[in-house]
Amino acid sequence: MLAVVRLVLGMTAVLAGVVLSPLAVPLSSAGRRALVRVWCRLVLRSFGVRVTVTGTPAPVDAPLLIVANHISWLDIPLVASVLPGRMLAKREVRQWPVLGPLAARGGTIFIDRDRLRALPETVRTMAAAMAGGGRVVVFPEGSTWCGRGGGAFRHAAFQAALDASVPVLPVRIEYRPVGPAAFVGEDPLGASLWRVVAARGLTAEIRILDPISTIQYPNRRALARAAQRAVASESANRPSLSVHQRVSSSPAAASSARTPA
Repeated sequence: MLAVVRLVLGMTAVLAGVVLSPLAVPLSSAGRRALVRVWCRLVLRSFGVRVTVTGTPAPVDAPLLIVANHISWLDIPLVASVLPGRMLAKREVRQWPVLGPLAARGGTIFIDRDRLRALPETVRTMAAAMAGGGRVVVFPEGSTWCGRGGGAFRHAAFQAALDASVPVLPVRIEYRPVGPAAFVGEDPLGASLWRVVAARGLTAEIRILDPISTIQYPNRRALARAAQRAVASESANRPSLSVHQRVSSSPAAASSARTPA
């Protein structure tokens, strides 16, 4: 019964964001960011997810490339509840019911993973957003990973930070227990959502790390490696995490080709 209540409350909070999003248009950038933070925190809490934040958020007007490890579709509202910015997401997200239109209204930058020729234009769009004082949020592993190993950070997004001359802010995401939050393999989104609302004591922790200067790392490969080291070092001395029971026979670093972001 509690899971059903959470599911209804969570979906109501999401739909409320869709319906009320036009009201945010007249607000200032700072006002919209504050509204996004409150709404995302409400969505997470409605689904039964408690949020803890470690570290000091960057100033609200500081342009940044925010990069985080990727475990779940929950990562998107989690990061936005603390560090709202324009998300980078695969183009398929635009077609999702309810969430697709909301993502588009929120300024999401969509990338076509099947068209490498479109990548330079995506990088230019990201750089322009940050050069104009905005933030862009990227999950550079490209798919969800569960466990300590994680995936290698792809380099392309870091070129946008170099072009815009803005710092990179690494963020470490963890869930306890990780099983209900993990989104791996051929995992249907509906099944993942049900695990989340049925979980007891699900906590999401976001750890804000020290920013990395693009002056210190003048090429995208070195910058990506530095960000990956920073994120990985946060879990180096922590207990290994395992994915949910459905894929418990898979390695802890299993990834998903169907990640929603």
